[in-house]
Amino acid sequence: MPILPLYGHETLRGRLRDAHARGALPASLLLHGPRGIGKQRLALWLAQTILCTATAERPCGTCTACRYVLQLAHPDLRWVFPHENFKLDDPTAQETFDAFAELIAARAESGGLYAPPSTSHGIYVDDVKALVHHAALTPALGAHKVIVVGDVDAMRFSSENAASNTFLKLLEEPPADTTIILTTSEAGELLPTIRSRVIAMRVAPMPEHDVRAWLADPAVAAALDAREVPKGDAARADLAAGTPGTLLGGASREAALASARRLLAAATADRATRFRTAFSLGGSKARGAFTEALDALTLLLHQRARDSLAHDDPRAAAAAGHAIDAVQEARAYAGGNVNPQLLGAVLLERLGRELA
Repeated sequence: MPILPLYGHETLRGRLRDAHARGALPASLLLHGPRGIGKQRLALWLAQTILCTATAERPCGTCTACRYVLQLAHPDLRWVFPHENFKLDDPTAQETFDAFAELIAARAESGGLYAPPSTSHGIYVDDVKALVHHAALTPALGAHKVIVVGDVDAMRFSSENAASNTFLKLLEEPPADTTIILTTSEAGELLPTIRSRVIAMRVAPMPEHDVRAWLADPAVAAALDAREVPKGDAARADLAAGTPGTLLGGASREAALASARRLLAAATADRATRFRTAFSLGGSKARGAFTEALDALTLLLHQRARDSLAHDDPRAAAAAGHAIDAVQEARAYAGGNVNPQLLGAVLLERLGRELA
């Protein structure tokens, strides 16, 4: 069965399609933006566009190459993403890709609907070595190969940064027949040397009409029902707040919401409580969980603003709006090399003033 269609991002798709048609598509791209907006699905759509064999507008969706991509089975497409360490002993590239095949098959079976990766998952040096090997091969079906690396910020560095250095060499000298597409929700986590060798394109949150179109897909509805997400497209669209993929988060989504509720409660408590809560956020290694909590906090504040308006309380709605601005500013800083405890302390002080 093919994975679900790509919903939304029409303007960006048009730019990418036009660049490919003109032969101006960069050899290495970085798609960055908030978690849950479909960046990896967009990357797979671009891979399909590149590998499509139609002579008219691409991707056609019906040629052999398109059908293979939609089934996540095209031999000239390699998709890697964070995972538990395979713990293979000096694996060959094929052994690494065989291990990935099981993970990809599970994603294909779900129609491409999957939860965000755990913060303990990574992209390892053996994964990168396999990609380098793939890039050196002659394309199996067409004239081009595509490498998609989802959540590239989760790359795990072995001794002396072996994984990053190996990947950097691939970015420095990619084969002419290979396009590399990276995605990240944490652009600030990437090494400057990697960021400098890719063309970055921001992917915006999805507008409500695109979110609702995604929610109307029967496979999406079934997946969300299984995760006990509140029913009703209106409620789900509100929860998504432009990032519908976050609704698939399951346990990680609930953990982020719980953390966001603690932050919101602490914001209007005494200063000692605010500092204790900020200290509980953890150090630099907890940045992924912290940014997820900030995203969830934005959702809670949006709900507070809507409830305030529904109860004819414009002052409280305005306060929630100012608080959202504060969270979004903190979210931008969180993408860089900032300690969550320090940033959290500053944010809670500001939220305390805004929500008092």
